Amino acid sequence: MKLLKLSLLSTLVSLCLVSTYSAAQDAEDGIDVSGTLRANYSYKEYSENSKDKSGDLTFEMASVKFNGKLGDWGLASEYRFYDGWEALRYGYAFYDYSPEWQIQFGINQVPFGNPGFISNSFWFGVPYYLGFEDDYDTGVKTIYSSNGWGTELAFYKNAEYGASRNERYSTDLYSGTVNGTEYYNEETNQLNIRQTYEMAYEGGKTVVGGSFEIGQIYNSNTGNNGDRYAIALHLDSNYNGWNLQLQAMQYEYDAADSLDDNKIAVAAYAWQYEIASKAQAYSVNVAKTFTTSWGSVKVYNDFGLVTPDVDNDDYDNSYQNVTGVALSSGPTYTMIDFITGKNMYASTLDNGHIGLPEIGDGWDYRINVNFGYYF
Repeated sequence: MKLLKLSLLSTLVSLCLVSTYSAAQDAEDGIDVSGTLRANYSYKEYSENSKDKSGDLTFEMASVKFNGKLGDWGLASEYRFYDGWEALRYGYAFYDYSPEWQIQFGINQVPFGNPGFISNSFWFGVPYYLGFEDDYDTGVKTIYSSNGWGTELAFYKNAEYGASRNERYSTDLYSGTVNGTEYYNEETNQLNIRQTYEMAYEGGKTVVGGSFEIGQIYNSNTGNNGDRYAIALHLDSNYNGWNLQLQAMQYEYDAADSLDDNKIAVAAYAWQYEIASKAQAYSVNVAKTFTTSWGSVKVYNDFGLVTPDVDNDDYDNSYQNVTGVALSSGPTYTMIDFITGKNMYASTLDNGHIGLPEIGDGWDYRINVNFGYYF
């Protein structure tokens, strides 16, 4: 039913867009409709059910994308259909008012941290699970790019969905009950700035930068506002097929009228969990890409560490390491990941949190293989 719904939606919207633009567009204007179909195999060493079945192979996601321009105006959007739920990843209009300047309106990517991703794998890096990688919120963003310099300034009124909804792509604050604690927090009035500089050289380029985020936390139960901030330094360097990503960041959620100031709830991918309200997060990623006669092979290792910085000595570090390979050939892209974790959400047994007191003991691992077809 989901795939049928995707097919009908793609057909109807593409017909509407073609009929709307065909009379006015010139040779340089147009609308591009594309999509994705993905399946996923998962084996969890710490799950007896998973081991008994030798893992599980399931439908993971289908998506439809629309990208296009009419003169200086354009649009970009992606809607995703998962197993049992669906969500908008992003959707915004943009205006190019000069070769150096662009403004975006709508649900767009928050300019924080390494541009794009601070990870190579399907599993993301630890900043994603904290709300600071590939995050999308509702607001306006201005982008400037010239002579290697890149500046992004954005204001977001709120997250892309209401705080009580866990069926979302981006990780955002959650309002609801998690592990017996009631939360009433909502993201609002957020300001972001990211400054980068690109250095090009024979064989590659290096992008260095810094990011800053500040915003409020609205308590829907009391009507009071708390505050939050995050800051990061990041580097993304490429040379002859090698890639190095480094990032160090600190964040703090200071919610108003909180029952426990040491933790806060977030949600993503149809689930909710708790994270330390203040912590540092570090990412060190190395990758090497090889070109082949049939496509390319990228081998990588992504390491992430979260160190809680709260007034509770029982809170423990969280670790995640992903070693993997990505195979690209024609319209297909496959990621094979070996994921190890310690006190890390989604990577270890009985640890539905990040940076809180460890429940399990030692490291756990899982294997994940994601098969994607892009059209």
